[in-house]
Amino acid sequence: MRVTLHLNVIMFSTLPSPSEVRPADHPLLISFSGIDGAGKSTQIQGLHSLLCEAGMCVVRLQFWDDVAVLKRFREDAMVKVFKGEKGIGSPEKPVHRNDKNVRRWYLTLGRCALYLCDAIRLRSVVAKLRRMEPDAIIFDRYSYDELATLRLDSKLVRLYAWLLMKLIPQPDIAYVLDAEPETAHRRKPEYPVEFLYRYRHAYLSLGSLARMAIIDPGNPEEVQRNIRERLRASCQERKKRVCVVSSSKHVGDLNSP
Repeated sequence: MRVTLHLNVIMFSTLPSPSEVRPADHPLLISFSGIDGAGKSTQIQGLHSLLCEAGMCVVRLQFWDDVAVLKRFREDAMVKVFKGEKGIGSPEKPVHRNDKNVRRWYLTLGRCALYLCDAIRLRSVVAKLRRMEPDAIIFDRYSYDELATLRLDSKLVRLYAWLLMKLIPQPDIAYVLDAEPETAHRRKPEYPVEFLYRYRHAYLSLGSLARMAIIDPGNPEEVQRNIRERLRASCQERKKRVCVVSSSKHVGDLNSP
């Protein structure tokens, strides 16, 4: 068995101490979601560095690069059909993208099919990583980010989202970094502010549906502190679940003939 957390309590007092966490049956699975410009990359890097400095073996992935199927075809098709631009926007160099902000009924059907393929691939990727037995796996975006592009106000779409969430590996903690659309647009000018408002609302609705950890907007230090506190709570809950399962198994062994 491997110890899942080795944490420097003096430097990171908001994280669990080694005595608070016991070996578990699978690596800690963490995902980060949120609108473009919410600050995910900054917080992911901070948490990744934190856990590595604490002595953990951490695997970090980007959903679009490491999981999504037909990535190049999807990018090229949206650029050619809807005349959007590629790349990542910055205050110095805005990018006008036309992909997930474009909503048509036929695109919804196509997206649902692709998102299902991505979910199946995600199961395979996570299963392979778990066999490598790292201490933690951190995803920059997850299937939740794809679902947030759909019309979740439709009962049929919400049913699809619910079924897809049953299919994918459930993170031990799934963060949604909330952000004010205007602030996010200034950081990463890629999509219209009006779309970011709708996109944000979809994330908040999805966060409630999937019981995700919604992190309120704030400065980077406040956000980082909230992330650590949620991680602490998640690790403690995880420890309780492992103890309950172990106790049940022990009782079953005692009752066996």
